Amino acid sequence: MELLSIAAILFGFLIVLLAGGVWIGVALLATGWAGMHFAGGAIPAGSVLATTVWGSSASWSLAALPLFIWMGEILFRTRLSEEMFRGFSPWLNWLPGRLMHVNVLACGLFGSVSGSSTATCATVAKIALPELKRRGYDEKLALGSLAGSGTLGLLIPPSIMMVVYSVQANVSIIQVFLAGFLPGLLLMVLYSGYIAIRSLLKPGSTPPADPPMPFRKRIAESLNLIPVLLLICFVFISLITGWATATECAAWGVLGSLAIAWWQGALTWDTFWASVMGATRVNCMIMLILAGATYMGTSMAYTGIPMALASWVGGLQLSAYSLIAALTIMYALLGTTLDGISMIVLTTAIVIPMIKQAGLDPIWFGIFLVMVVEMAQVTPPVGFNLFVLQTMSGKDSNFVALASLPFFFLLVLAVAIITVFPDIVMVLPRMAFPA
Repeated sequence: MELLSIAAILFGFLIVLLAGGVWIGVALLATGWAGMHFAGGAIPAGSVLATTVWGSSASWSLAALPLFIWMGEILFRTRLSEEMFRGFSPWLNWLPGRLMHVNVLACGLFGSVSGSSTATCATVAKIALPELKRRGYDEKLALGSLAGSGTLGLLIPPSIMMVVYSVQANVSIIQVFLAGFLPGLLLMVLYSGYIAIRSLLKPGSTPPADPPMPFRKRIAESLNLIPVLLLICFVFISLITGWATATECAAWGVLGSLAIAWWQGALTWDTFWASVMGATRVNCMIMLILAGATYMGTSMAYTGIPMALASWVGGLQLSAYSLIAALTIMYALLGTTLDGISMIVLTTAIVIPMIKQAGLDPIWFGIFLVMVVEMAQVTPPVGFNLFVLQTMSGKDSNFVALASLPFFFLLVLAVAIITVFPDIVMVLPRMAFPA
């Protein structure tokens, strides 16, 4: 049977399982088992399953994953979300758009400690939406900025999705973390720039500025943010300078998060146990998906489908830009039905050979992939962040979708910028790890 027919059969089998409500990890395992029967009867499917599942789980690189998840769970249960608005707002009165920029900065800060787009969007929206509405800010702009800025949880390190990609693509976690830093800042600048321009063009969308606040009082209002900012800076500096590996940084992050929770008086036995159980549930879900994806990827390798696809793409002689455009459309469509981690583990084994064939760097592609997954989170009208905001605001889906549309296009612009200027992504990894 031709490889194209085998690939179509296995893909159809996977779609049927997912449509039937089977867990993603189990569906991947089942598809991998089916694929082994197309690879030749001499290969023992059970033995390969045992070795690949164990190999995908017993990875030193993956040790960072549960620790970063736990770090986010601990900080999620502190008063960080309450303090962000108070801490940032005194410093933003001079900017056009004023407190609307708190959405961007708060999402950037919370995203760097949670690693989750949904958690970032929901947490900041819970605090910011009522406050902005009470002060008379444009509700549509507030919802749009929250939808777009919520995606920063995936891009600004440490990011769970970056860890998953690094393991799947067999690249350095630290280099992928460093590569995401400047694109994350780029996206924040684009969002804040749009808010400022929109506020200048439509002055009525922004209420009058608050009375000036003395410098000492600004510092006092921001005092509770300082420990979290110091913790994030410590993690970044440790990664850049090579003082610690990604796993060691994650461990320090957990200790720092526990210290901050204790300092704020939020560290009780109930919150500690809730953070442990929350991290355990998320990590078990991800590990099952990774195990299934690894087994399916191994079975695909035995059939020869990935290399055949890579050779086929190479035969088309697509330019790097054409390949990136095609993959952008593909991931935007996948994002209407799958979450980001599932998109990565389902496609990495097949896409990475194509990327290498086109001469693109896997580190750069990891950041591109995270950004197009972000696009899927805010793609009207089916992005998951839009569902979260629709629930929290009580607005209909069309209102939220229209509000998010400018920020979706800003994400598209950011992807175009890093494609045309890849050094934005690669400059920090090259500085930290010179060839």
